Amino acid sequence: MHKSITVFEQSILESYGERRLADGYSVNTVEKQSNNLQLFLIWLHTQTQQCLTGVNQKHFDQYKVYLCRYVSPKTHAKLNPTTCRKRATDVRTFYKELMFMGILKSNPLQNAKSPKAPKPVVRALLTQEQVEWLMSQTVDFGMYGLRDRAILECYYGVAARRMELAELTLKDIQLEGEKCFVLVEKGKGGKGRYIPLYPRTAFWLSQYLKHVRPKLASLCSSLHVFLDSRGKKFNGAQLSRLVRKYLLMAGLDVGAACNALRHSAATHLMEHGANVRDIQEYLGHSDISTTQVYLTVTQLQLRKTLSRCHPAALSEAPKVLSLKGYLD
Repeated sequence: MHKSITVFEQSILESYGERRLADGYSVNTVEKQSNNLQLFLIWLHTQTQQCLTGVNQKHFDQYKVYLCRYVSPKTHAKLNPTTCRKRATDVRTFYKELMFMGILKSNPLQNAKSPKAPKPVVRALLTQEQVEWLMSQTVDFGMYGLRDRAILECYYGVAARRMELAELTLKDIQLEGEKCFVLVEKGKGGKGRYIPLYPRTAFWLSQYLKHVRPKLASLCSSLHVFLDSRGKKFNGAQLSRLVRKYLLMAGLDVGAACNALRHSAATHLMEHGANVRDIQEYLGHSDISTTQVYLTVTQLQLRKTLSRCHPAALSEAPKVLSLKGYLD
């Protein structure tokens, strides 16, 4: 049984990855795509004895069935529909590109279809009261609690994805003057977006930068905003563990960790009457849905919407007394 791919296939994957990076996809996205393609090729070798260039639509259909029936030997859990669709779509995109790379004369999966996308469930993972309760869990952890409060506030106030916050640098934030903002440059698919910062989020972020980050920074520290106890930038897994720790402390049973705050913020905006297209810009989504045309929202319109609708924007900046327990 094959447990790896051939040298030829590995070289093709590397060339494909370079093309994706050149097209503006993030390193994280390209790595995930490469991993999905390796899993497909290993399955292909094992189940069909075919190589990369011998694929046809029948093989692809068999692979979709395999994905839907797959059960993890460790967790005994099946793949969720979104994962199945993503893995199949990565394979289809790969074979389309192989034709342009000159590896194949035609696309054997031209008429293939990925599994249907699951219908999204629109719901707030946390209520506004639960968000406040979650934030309060950080108060007894000193300077690390202040850092963690800033992280939680940014996940909620900026609605950042997990890795967007990990990659945020000092040059991406503006905390001086009346118009504070965060520029999320390393968004999903290489898309950036401008997010206004309002008093509450700006307060906690500025206090972290003033009182905590200088103590964590070291000669090996980069310009990343959020640093761990060694002065290194957080990775995605660290941030997930950090957020999950406070969720458990607060007795909030949600599995999304970082995305719990992001999706809750978006739903709270909708509950307060925000326009769906403004929320689209806020979250950095390319499309509202498969049937709606993407419309760009200006920064001014987004600022007006967030100031009118986002709970963090409607609250006043905390007083300096709010730091009691963090800097004692």
